[in-house]
Parts: sequence; C-alpha cells; structure tokens
Amino acid sequence: MKGKGGTGSKGKKSRGKTHIRCRRCGRNSYHVRKKACASCGFGKTPRKRKNQYGH
Repeated sequence: MKGKGGTGSKGKKSRGKTHIRCRRCGRNSYHVRKKACASCGFGKTPRKRKNQYGH
C-alpha cells in the first residue's frame, strides 16, 4: 500500500461511502464523517452555499 496514487491506493475505495444524498439539495454530496454537504453547505451553515463560477 505504499506509493502515491497507484494501484495500492485503489484499496481505499472498498471502505464504504464517503458521500450520501443530501437532505436539503438532493445531491450526493453530504459527507458522512464531516456531517456537511459539499454542494449546498447543509450541516455547516444555515444559508445555502453559493458560488460564482459561471460569471
């Protein structure tokens, strides 16, 4: 399991889900251990997370 991102690192994929479906936005972005949604910020902030990537 030594190395940086090769075949040995693929064994980490069998440990279970990192993200599950978010209750607020419905996307598969709710981090189970952090208890926060990466997409809308649910669990971290009461307001919905915004970005300005499209501008």
